[in-house]
Amino acid sequence: MTRTVPGRTDHVVVVGAGLSGLAAALHLLGAGRRVTVVEREASPGGRAGRTVRGGYHLDTGPTVLTMPHLADEAFAAVGDSLDARVELVPLHPAYRARFADGSSLDVHTGAEAMEAEIERFAGAHEAAGYRRLRAWLERLYRVQMRRFIDAAFDSPLQLFHPDLARLAALGGFGRLDARIGRFLHDERLRRVFSFQSLYAGVAPERALAAYAVIAYMDTVAGVWFPRGGMHALPRAMADAAADAGADLRFGQPVTRLERSGERITAVVTDAGRIACDAVVLTPDLPVTYRLLGRAPRRPLGLRFSPSAVILHVGTDRTWPGLAHHTLSFGAAWRRTFRELTESGRLMSDPSLLITRPTATDPGLAPPGRHLHYILAPCPNTSLGPDAAAWGELGPRYRDSLLTELERRGLDGLAAAVEEECLVTPADWQAQGHAAGSPFSAAHTFAQTGPFRPRNLVRGTVNAVLAGCGTTPGVGVPTVLLSGKLAAARITGGARPRVAAHASRERRPV
Repeated sequence: MTRTVPGRTDHVVVVGAGLSGLAAALHLLGAGRRVTVVEREASPGGRAGRTVRGGYHLDTGPTVLTMPHLADEAFAAVGDSLDARVELVPLHPAYRARFADGSSLDVHTGAEAMEAEIERFAGAHEAAGYRRLRAWLERLYRVQMRRFIDAAFDSPLQLFHPDLARLAALGGFGRLDARIGRFLHDERLRRVFSFQSLYAGVAPERALAAYAVIAYMDTVAGVWFPRGGMHALPRAMADAAADAGADLRFGQPVTRLERSGERITAVVTDAGRIACDAVVLTPDLPVTYRLLGRAPRRPLGLRFSPSAVILHVGTDRTWPGLAHHTLSFGAAWRRTFRELTESGRLMSDPSLLITRPTATDPGLAPPGRHLHYILAPCPNTSLGPDAAAWGELGPRYRDSLLTELERRGLDGLAAAVEEECLVTPADWQAQGHAAGSPFSAAHTFAQTGPFRPRNLVRGTVNAVLAGCGTTPGVGVPTVLLSGKLAAARITGGARPRVAAHASRERRPV
C-alpha cells in the first residue's frame, strides 16, 4: 500500500509553476482540492520558460516533446484537454542525425519509414536489426511504464514483482550500449538509439539497458512540437488550472515554511503567509531540503548529471541541412562521455543538439528570420569548471561552438547572428540547480526507482516532492508523471470530481 498524506488535505499549496507543479495542481483540482500555486518568476514554466529578444521567442528549457498523452492526463483531470489548449505538430523526421564522415540519417518514428531509411543508410541487415530493436523497445516500455516509471516507491521491496523478472528477461539490467549492439552493428546507428542516456547522466556503456525506454519515447512513440514553442504547454496548463479554480500567484518567491511538529502549516512568500493543509514542493532538491530544514540521509552523496551550455541565436538565414531537431555527432564517442562524466573536461570533439523551432513555427522569429537553439553537453560545476570560471570561459566557448558548426557545414553562421543568448552552468547554478545542472540527480542504479530521492521526506508528513530530482526522474514525460504521483500522495488516488474524457496515447502519424 502506497503511503499517503494523513489528516486534512483540503487546501494544498504548490510551490513552483513548472511542468511538475502544474501537473500536480491539475490533478489536485480534479480530486476536489483547493489549490494555490506560488511561483517566483513572473510567468509559468519553470525550466520550460520563455525569453523574448528582439522579436525572437526563445524556449529556455526542453525542446523535445514526447508522450503528450501524459500532459493530456493532467488536463483531463479537470475536464479539459490538451488538444483544446495547444496545437501539436508531429515532427517528421523526429530528428536528423549528421555524422563526422558526412553521412546523415533521418530518424522517423513510423516503423516502415524508419526501416526504409536505415536500409538506405546501412543496408538490409541493419534494417532487419532495427525491426527487432523496435519490438524490444516496445516490450521494454510496456514492462517498465506502469510498475517502474508511473509509480511511487516507499521501499525497495516494491521492486519484487513479476514485472521485475520480465524486465530482467528482456536484458534491462545489462548495459545499454551492449544491448543496442545486439540489434545494430553500425556504430552510427547505435549512437542514435543510445545518446539519450546522457539525459539520465550516464554514459551508454555504463547505463542500464532499461534506459532504452527513453529511446522508445524519442524514436518510436513520436515527437511533437507545440505551436508557439514548448512554453505553450506550461502556459496552457496554467490557464487550465486557473479556469478550474486555482489561485496562481506569480512573482512570489517562497522564503520559508511554517510548521507545527511534523506538519507544514503555512507557506510564506515575500508577499505574505498562505495557510495550507499540505504542500507540493517542486524546486531543485537543495532548495527544497533547505525549506524543509532537513535532507534525507544517504550512504553516499547525490551524484548530479552533466550540465549543458545553450546558445540561442536569431539569424538572418538558415541552412537547408537542418531539420527541426538535428543531432550533430563528432567523430569521438566514448571519449566524449568520459570527458563529461569522469574527467570534467569540455568535449574535445562535441556532439550537439541543434533545434530550429522556426522550421515548424516561423512566428517564433521576426519575418524572414530564423531561430536556432544549440545545446552542448558539458561537465557540471562539481566535476568541471566552477561557476566563477564560466564568466570568462563562456564567451570563448560560444565562439568555439560557432566555429565548429561552421566547419560542419553551417557556413557563415557567426556573421548571420542578429540576436543571441548564452546560458552556461553558472546560470543554471544561479537559478538554484545543484552542481549547475538543469538535469538534476543522475540516473545511476543507486539513484533510480526506490533509490532515487523519494517524494515523501521523513520528519514531515504533509509535504510531497515533485520535479526531476525525485521519482520518476528527468525529462518532460517523467516530470509530468512526478506531478501526478505527488497529487496521488495527497488525494490517496481519489478519482477526479469531474468526468474526464478518455486519454488516448498518441501514435506516430
